[in-house]
Amino acid sequence: MGFQSQVFFFFFSLFVFLFSSLLQVAKTEQVEAYNVSSFRERKQVSSCNFFQGTWVYDASYPLYDSSSCPFIDPQFDCQKYGRPDKLYLKYRWQPNKCNLPRFNGLDFLVRWRGKKIMFVGDSLSLNQWESLTCLIYASVPKSKTTVVRTKSLSSVTFEDYGVEVILYHTPYIVDLVRDEKGLVLKLDSINGKAWKGMDMLIFNSWHWWTHRGRNQPWNYIQDGNQLYKDMNPLIAFYKGMTTWARWVNRNIDPSKTKVFLQGISPTHYEGREWNNPWKDCRSETQPVFGSRYPSGLPVASYVVNKVLSRMKKPVYLLDVTALSQLRKDGHPSAYSGKHKGIDCSHWCLPGLPDTWNQLLYAALVL
Repeated sequence: MGFQSQVFFFFFSLFVFLFSSLLQVAKTEQVEAYNVSSFRERKQVSSCNFFQGTWVYDASYPLYDSSSCPFIDPQFDCQKYGRPDKLYLKYRWQPNKCNLPRFNGLDFLVRWRGKKIMFVGDSLSLNQWESLTCLIYASVPKSKTTVVRTKSLSSVTFEDYGVEVILYHTPYIVDLVRDEKGLVLKLDSINGKAWKGMDMLIFNSWHWWTHRGRNQPWNYIQDGNQLYKDMNPLIAFYKGMTTWARWVNRNIDPSKTKVFLQGISPTHYEGREWNNPWKDCRSETQPVFGSRYPSGLPVASYVVNKVLSRMKKPVYLLDVTALSQLRKDGHPSAYSGKHKGIDCSHWCLPGLPDTWNQLLYAALVL
């Protein structure tokens, strides 16, 4: 068998295994019935699909300067840490059949006066949280703010409006606990007490589910009464997100809390698969033009859609995966403060997460 045939057979076999495993999980999990039309309605709030479009040059961008925002961590401040090009800052997302409203931080504060907004997830949630606080701050730079930064919980409060924007750091959303066996990732357990009472929740997870070796924080995965040394990451992610869906169904009152789920944020490390370390994001200065990424959507996106389609409570999917795939130029790459290695996972600020928040803003005002 030739090399190309071997590669094809390997990936075909992997696809069959993953697909079969997901089907088996679906059969064994008790999940709520769903209505397809209601899922579509919660995904987009107008006749226009905000998530289908192209990137266009816009000289009025970016929406703020990183040097004027006090909330950006070094790992996202690409201009401060020597990125020589600036063209990546000048692109705006243009849906095919409508226009996105320009983000208005003052309007956002007035609409959400006295409210609490919480991002729940991993460092991509950190990326989006810092973006939103910078976007708001750019509109009210003289507004009094109170900042709290801890390992698990951070917040920026815009005191003149009583708006608190919070970050709750939890890479898996489900519980990671220490017991006599070590660190255990519990796929069917969530302690979401801190999330209750929020007026808006924006959840995100996926990247840490793929971490192995030295980057894997857990010693065991627990599913029910069973302990595992390892599990297929897609299966584990499906089980964990199904637990999250149950938590939302049981604990959220849609009349009091709006719930969003951020779609999978893509990485651009393609070169690692072919032993070519230079084929990654570090030399990219422009978006991939067009409306589709050549390799297609990551499989985890289908897991997200599957989980959402079975939920009773309304959750708005910020379907940012496809549009973010086109922004290979938007990563910090080598310009990421003291971050080790080449970062093709997170995003520069200003940059792509500002568009995620612009889409969030559009979902709230249109």
